[in-house]
Amino acid sequence: MNSTVPHHLHESSSALEVRLAARSGQLTGHTSGLARQHVQANLAILPKALADDFLRYCQRNPKPCPLLAVGEPGQYRLTELGHDLDIRTDLPRYRVWQAGELVDEPTDLAAVWRDDMVVFALGCSFSFEHGLLAAGIRLRHVEQGRNVAMFRTNIPTRRAGPFQGPMVVTMRPLKAADAIKAVQITSRVPEVHGAPVHIGDPSQIGISDLSRPDYGDAVEVMPDELPVFWACGVTPQAAIAASKPAFCITHAPGCMLVTDRLNDQLGLG
Repeated sequence: MNSTVPHHLHESSSALEVRLAARSGQLTGHTSGLARQHVQANLAILPKALADDFLRYCQRNPKPCPLLAVGEPGQYRLTELGHDLDIRTDLPRYRVWQAGELVDEPTDLAAVWRDDMVVFALGCSFSFEHGLLAAGIRLRHVEQGRNVAMFRTNIPTRRAGPFQGPMVVTMRPLKAADAIKAVQITSRVPEVHGAPVHIGDPSQIGISDLSRPDYGDAVEVMPDELPVFWACGVTPQAAIAASKPAFCITHAPGCMLVTDRLNDQLGLG
């Protein structure tokens, strides 16, 4: 599916500029590297009947599912995350799931929105990248204009109601000294996944081939680098595939909600 990032968007763009580009259909690609000073969020949108179970799933799995905001049924404007923000239109691309199967990847939710839907906004690793870059740590996927590589692992999440499944992680190749700095920086920000869950041999967490991510884009790991893995907000999508709820909506991997909140507020300045 064709996905684009307009040339006028960049790391210094405002959150509203990114949201308006998504709303107008100009932005249909990933948001990595855009509006870098702003907190980005993963989304899971579920019917009210499943919302309590999913809330408990997030509470039991705070590393991959750190809650930033939860809406009321039918609420699509989360004012605590942004002025002039509409959950139905302001992400570049969404995923629609039926019985655990991905059935569509629309650029807006006009055709599927329901008044019983509850929005969950979860912290995103694109936010802590702001702190890594500010510390002089180079991130290859950002330099190459790619989405981050994401992998399903053999690390189980704690079940809540019907929701269960493996943890999904993001991977960034770093030199050893930078990996140490990255641990120190990200451990201070549990709102956006906190410290890595694994460093080094990917087979220990069930990943057989780093060149074939389950989501996102592959990036090369150089001989003098270590693969560093953080818990990822795509984990609910693995839980949805395993749990097979009748209907729900998520963001498309890498296509985040860019909020008005600033990373500086998380201690990532």
